[in-house]
Amino acid sequence: MKHHRLRPLLITVCAGLALTISVQAQSSRPRRVTPPDTLLGPEPKSPPTADKNAPLLDVRPAKPVGNAPVSTDTTHAYQLFQQKQYAAAAQEAKQIANSDPGNSEAWKLAGFSEFYLKQYADASDDLQKALDLQRKATQEDSHTVDALAESYVLAERFNQALPLLVTVTTRPGARPDPLFLYYRGLAEFKTGKAAAAERSFNAAVKSDPKNAPSLFYLGRFAFERKDFDAAIAMLNRATASDQRAAEAWTLLTYSYLNRGGAATGPKADADYLAAVRAGESLVKLRPDENSTMLYAQALIGSKQYARAASVLEPVAAKPDANGATLYLLGFAQTQAKNYPKAIAALERAAQSTPNDANIYRMLGYDYEVSKQYAKALAAYEKGLQLAPADPELKESADRVRPFAKS
Repeated sequence: MKHHRLRPLLITVCAGLALTISVQAQSSRPRRVTPPDTLLGPEPKSPPTADKNAPLLDVRPAKPVGNAPVSTDTTHAYQLFQQKQYAAAAQEAKQIANSDPGNSEAWKLAGFSEFYLKQYADASDDLQKALDLQRKATQEDSHTVDALAESYVLAERFNQALPLLVTVTTRPGARPDPLFLYYRGLAEFKTGKAAAAERSFNAAVKSDPKNAPSLFYLGRFAFERKDFDAAIAMLNRATASDQRAAEAWTLLTYSYLNRGGAATGPKADADYLAAVRAGESLVKLRPDENSTMLYAQALIGSKQYARAASVLEPVAAKPDANGATLYLLGFAQTQAKNYPKAIAALERAAQSTPNDANIYRMLGYDYEVSKQYAKALAAYEKGLQLAPADPELKESADRVRPFAKS
């Protein structure tokens, strides 16, 4: 009996990872791959200056002002800050600020101390109070503005961060810090201003060609435009600048898979091999189920079916493996012509995801190739129950029905 071919199958992974694979009995290549919606890229971390001996920005001790009591002198709190006793400095500065609410230096010192403690929401609140007092006295301090803008970003208060970041990055006669250009782009991106964000990320990269987070976002924008050449160029630069940027490796793998799926011949083969290399780097950094599946898809695209199966088997062996992982393992084993193992994986996939007609399509095929015609018919008919208008499932069921009853 001549083997039939299976039409393209859509696999939906539980974490929102959509993988479209063109499945045939003898060969398969991914045609379109969409990254998960949750892929937002590297989030901001504490800047490198946070670990240096010098304070991040300018903080000054303040003597009591007006009729304030002597206890509002911030000199001792400032000494604690200089000694990196940030918790003690924050506590003392906050006590002073509460007893003398008009003491901008106390609020500022509390905010800087909380920043170093990574208490970004508290730092934002206290630095905002300091800035409000400074502006009321027409003595706005650029260091306070910078620290407040950064605290708002790290606290993910992007709407409040953005106007400050515009101020920080457009000061007359000053060259913008690429970190703040990145923060500005991130705030613009998070507040729905994609075009402005792309301009800011480009400015950050122009100022610092190795700014990995900005390169990542530029790669993401290119990917979303389906400009995979540009995406690959930017993401290769991002991963070269920061080899531990897992999100960049993820999107780079997707980009190679998409470009490979749109090409033929040696160009496609080269892209699939590049996707394999990117996927391998990804799983070394983040060996979770979704990363393993993406790596396996790259191996499948490069026709390394047995290797793809060996990559998937440890993940699939876990009791909580999701149906998509089991399905992909079954597909890889089918392509490797290891039908008993393919059947075992697909039977588990059917138990995990019983309402996916594609699982029964491939399971029926593996039963049919193994001459288990009764089981093949049952699988095809189950698929037809889920997708009654599917002509290929109907054709497959009709083809094996005489053999199942003989």
